[in-house]
Amino acid sequence: MSKSPELGAPAPDFTLQSVHLTDGKVERAPLTLSAQRGRPVVLAFYPGDDTAVCTKQLCSYSSGFERFTELDAVVWGISAQDLDSHERFARKHDLRMPLLADTAHTVIADYGIGLGSGLRRAVFVIDAQGVLRWKHVALVGLTYRGVDTITEQLRLLRT
Repeated sequence: MSKSPELGAPAPDFTLQSVHLTDGKVERAPLTLSAQRGRPVVLAFYPGDDTAVCTKQLCSYSSGFERFTELDAVVWGISAQDLDSHERFARKHDLRMPLLADTAHTVIADYGIGLGSGLRRAVFVIDAQGVLRWKHVALVGLTYRGVDTITEQLRLLRT
């Protein structure tokens, strides 16, 4: 397993295909991390679409979405499932953030969160210059960091 990037280091750049549900319509498009420069980015890696803890996690981020956008932050959910799985998951739970498909596990490897054929639940906060400023990588994926914790880290980027 690759090592997770260190705090203060540039976040590994990537481009992944995504699904984004807006007003009931789905857009599929590639998203590139470096194209987000100028805004902080939250990368929420989760083990699987429509599983109990992942659903709770992504639904909480979706329901708290304004708290992220008020801080001008971009939030992306990333897992190894394909776009069709992401679309079903987004539609079923009306998820408001893009879901990115890392089916080749390349980004999972770059962020050092691979776990056999899956991945560890992890959240990375990247500042507007593309530098990793905060991360949480779960040893066991039964819990996740909530909106309050992540938005506090985003607020700290402003000071």
